[in-house]
Amino acid sequence: MPTNKRESLIFTIIMCFCMVLWMSIYNVARVNGWEFSLKTIVDAWVGFPPAYIVAMLLDVFVASRFAKWFAFRFLVTPGKSSPRAIMLSISTMMVFPMVLFMSLYGALEAFTHVGDPSMILPTWIGNIPWNFVAALPWNLLIAGPLSRWVFRRAFPVGTVLAEPIAA
Repeated sequence: MPTNKRESLIFTIIMCFCMVLWMSIYNVARVNGWEFSLKTIVDAWVGFPPAYIVAMLLDVFVASRFAKWFAFRFLVTPGKSSPRAIMLSISTMMVFPMVLFMSLYGALEAFTHVGDPSMILPTWIGNIPWNFVAALPWNLLIAGPLSRWVFRRAFPVGTVLAEPIAA
């Protein structure tokens, strides 16, 4: 787990990449009748950059704050709970706001293609359960462990300084 704000930002960049890429592929495949093909991956990749930017902003300014607040208020206690329990609590609680907001993003993106504003709300509400059942296990079982592994291989403990070294 990250130990300072710089590490946290680097980890967020890696984790958000894993989550948004998979969820983009998943949603494009779902919309296209569960077709997992090269076209699905290309279509997901084309929509990836704006979705990634939106997800990073939501993660940094909304979801992580909510997840930490909720986890430390209701689920775990710093100093008493294990690091694994803290990590799982925060990771789980990240899924709720991210699914809620990114499902809205997907509904708004679909509106730009369909053009019928009356479909935004039903599309958004309909996307939430589909995205939740995909995002939670992906986050806990694949993206989280993979991101932590990549992060610690690239940045061993103590190599990312909290403050820059004065010249």
